[in-house]
Amino acid sequence: MDAVATAALAPKNGRLARIFAAYGQELVVLGLLLAVIALSGAVNARFLSENNLNSIFSGNAYVAVAAIGMSMVIIAGHIDVSVGSLIGVLATISGTLAVRGYPIWVAWVASIVAGIAIQAVNGVLVAYARIPAIVVTLGMLSILKGGLISATSGAWITNLPPGFLLAQFRLFGILAPVWFAAILTVLAALWMRYSALGRSIYAVGGNPDAARAAGIQTKPTVVFVFALHGLFAGIAAILFASQLQVIQSTVPPNLELNVITASVIGGVSILGGTGTVIGSTLAAILFAAIGSSLIFLNVSAYWLKAVLGLLILVTVLADMARRRRAF
Repeated sequence: MDAVATAALAPKNGRLARIFAAYGQELVVLGLLLAVIALSGAVNARFLSENNLNSIFSGNAYVAVAAIGMSMVIIAGHIDVSVGSLIGVLATISGTLAVRGYPIWVAWVASIVAGIAIQAVNGVLVAYARIPAIVVTLGMLSILKGGLISATSGAWITNLPPGFLLAQFRLFGILAPVWFAAILTVLAALWMRYSALGRSIYAVGGNPDAARAAGIQTKPTVVFVFALHGLFAGIAAILFASQLQVIQSTVPPNLELNVITASVIGGVSILGGTGTVIGSTLAAILFAAIGSSLIFLNVSAYWLKAVLGLLILVTVLADMARRRRAF
């Protein structure tokens, strides 16, 4: 009987092992998120109020959207440290066009097109000029940040038309940023897993030489990944710009670090080749939940940075250990 039971359970255990192998980090992040919500709600019931949960899921949605593109870039074996400055610039462009009387759709599309164009330039420099991505995007960070401050002096953009405030729209009582983050995450995850181009991104990041030998055009793929990252950055900028009634024409502090951290803690290997965008979205929500819980538990919000730093170290160490076991 024991042998029969073991044989019956073996396929199920095998499936569970494959699921955990493929989505282990994502499940860990989901577990942490549920634990934070449950424990914080048990200590302070106001944490579970509708307004606070809406804030948690929508407040960091633009980070989650930006992290989708960042995850693709890291999976492809590169990184972008300019994304925070880019979102600040794109938000300013979009808001400025809106208050100057341009159609709302023009203000939105301009942000997306500019994001794609700027990141495509980064991709060309990385792929064809063979300049390391960290160097290219660090230079772009300085250009965007310095140019934004020089052009605007950090001025506030006010009198935004109501139709521009996309992040304040609701569908079935749920704020628009939550819908954007959820739908884009699902679409990106399916595309990465099942499309030939999506799988080629994993191949390029995992082993560029093997990818070339398999007939994959690695340089155009890298440019495409950066351009796609620009698309998500443009959407994130619109969500960021339309959260409030005003926009400050500055670079959001530490935004690029938050986006990169969401990708890494969500299970994307900093060495490239593995990970999913699902984990990065869950990690972005986890950050918001931890930050909110610290407030409700009367703990200094500065501990959030320490917690995120610890999570980064643990995640990278776990990734290195998995790679050593694989070889």
